[in-house]
Amino acid sequence: MTEKDKISDDALQALKIAFTYMPRAIEVNRFDHGDNYETILEHIEAVREILLLNDTDPDEVYDEIDPDSVPNSSY
Repeated sequence: MTEKDKISDDALQALKIAFTYMPRAIEVNRFDHGDNYETILEHIEAVREILLLNDTDPDEVYDEIDPDSVPNSSY
């Protein structure tokens, strides 16, 4: 992906916000999501890939978008 292929800052921010409302991949299973669980996992992975291609660590998005909902470290 070249610099011109990256999404705009506004689109990236919107994607980050939407990502925080998606279930985490570890939470997705057949019992809770039915036969659609594999599609949900594919969607989560697709969003993670776009975040990574735009120099954004998906695991840090939650902290950035909603820092009050992230548990404090016990260290």
